[in-house]
This record gives sequence, C-alpha cells and structure tokens, in this order.
Amino acid sequence: MSDSMINMKIFRSSGGELEHSIKCRCVEPCSTEDYINAMEDIITRTRIGKTWTRIPIESKMCIEEKEEYDLDSAISEDTQVEYYPIENITAFFEVTEVHTHLPQYSEDFHNLINIQDAIMCKIKPARGKGYTAGASCITSILMNDIKAKVNLDTGAFCTCVGKDYLQAILPGWKSHLLQIEGVQFSSASNNMYPLGILDTNLVFPHPTGSVRMKTEIVVIDNCTSQHIIIGNDYFNIYGIDINNHKDRYFTIGENKRKKFAFVNMPKQISVISSVEDTHKE
Repeated sequence: MSDSMINMKIFRSSGGELEHSIKCRCVEPCSTEDYINAMEDIITRTRIGKTWTRIPIESKMCIEEKEEYDLDSAISEDTQVEYYPIENITAFFEVTEVHTHLPQYSEDFHNLINIQDAIMCKIKPARGKGYTAGASCITSILMNDIKAKVNLDTGAFCTCVGKDYLQAILPGWKSHLLQIEGVQFSSASNNMYPLGILDTNLVFPHPTGSVRMKTEIVVIDNCTSQHIIIGNDYFNIYGIDINNHKDRYFTIGENKRKKFAFVNMPKQISVISSVEDTHKE
C-alpha cells in the first residue's frame, strides 16, 4: 500500500476536526510518520478525537434507621414545664442594615476623586443656545380607536389631560368620569383643579404587535396642553424607558427590542405656562 493511501486512510479514521488540524499543521507533501507525529501532538494538547467514557462506580445506599425521639419521655417528672399560648410567644430577629454603593447616597461629597467629563453623544449647540438641543417626547396612540397624542413626561407626578383636549377627541368623557376627592395638584406656577379620573386604555401601535396600557387619567380643568401627559406613575408601573443615546426611542416593559418612535414636532420656545388659572376670585 502506498503512502498516499495510508495517509488517506488515516484522515478518514481521524474525523473532520482532527483531519483539518493535521492538514493545517503539516504541509504537503509529507510522510506518514510526520502525519502520525502531528496527530499525536494535537490529540495530546487538545484531546480532539477522544471520547468520554463513564467509569462505573458501585453505588452503595446506606439507610440508617433513626430512632423516634419522644419529647415526653425526655422530660423527667421533676422538671417543671410551662406552656404558653401561641399568641403570647414573641420571636426576636436581628435585622442587618445593608448599605448601597450608589454615589448619591455617599455621606461625604467633598472627597470626590477621579472626576471625568461626560462624553457627548451629539454636537453641542453654540454658547447660550443649549436650550435648543431639547427634543419632544410626543408620540401617537389610540384611545378608544381614536388617534391621539401623548407626551412622555418623567417630571409629571401623575398622568393627566386637559378637559379641552379630551373634549376634542372623546366628546362623551363626562359620562365615564370617576370621582376624585381630597387630592391637590399643582404645576410649576399655578394650581391645577382636577375634575375626575378617566379609566381608559391607551394603545401604542407597533408593526410587530401593538401594546395596550390600562391607565387612569386625571382630567384637569385648567390645563391647556394639546396632548395627554403620561406621568411618572405609569413610567414606574409599566417600566417605560426613554433612550437618548443615538436614535431617540422608548420601550415598554422588559421587551427592549420593541422600540417605539417619537413624533417629530416643531420646536416651540415659550415662557408662558401651560396651565391657565380659571378659578381666580
């Protein structure tokens, strides 16, 4: 049998991964002895081609018979035992307080070291024009099969809507209003006067599957905003996260792959408050 036939037989018996490693190690033409030496060296170093075999172990099950422990027999007749009802027994537990490693909970802010500049993700505006870099967080939704706009506002304490905007998209909202009592709301400059709570569903459309949120919206009498404001309450309940790294989008819940886009709104810079006080005496 020629050397080429012997080498071919060695390659066929070694397997695909080991054959590839031998051919990469040895440059053709090569003798059979060199192939065998390379194969032994590869198997020694990488253990390619070796199959795992189970070593039979004799299992011995030892079952020990435990004697039953009689509590009544362990107590002598001379021992005085007092029995208390279960409601009079008090257990004391030692609770260890765990401290977090968040920097904002640090006790001393004067010993800060290694302060680094924050990396900008976008181009910084000219000096004195930093307020122009903001973007809106308004997106389109469906409320009772009617298209509406919502503003994702983490600074808002609760989800609310003005009565004028609600009247435009849902004329019969007064018949579905829940009562609200003993609650006070305020904006940055004025007080807000709640009329009630609207229990409704908000549907966020998405091509791979829309998401429905069950919400309770506070209807405000003197709010002039032309959209529904999703406040911090439902940010916490549904886990809404806004991403501002590169492409601006937001996610709802644990599915971070389903991204919802914002509506491109023209920038309007105004110093007038969005709340109009209609209850002046």
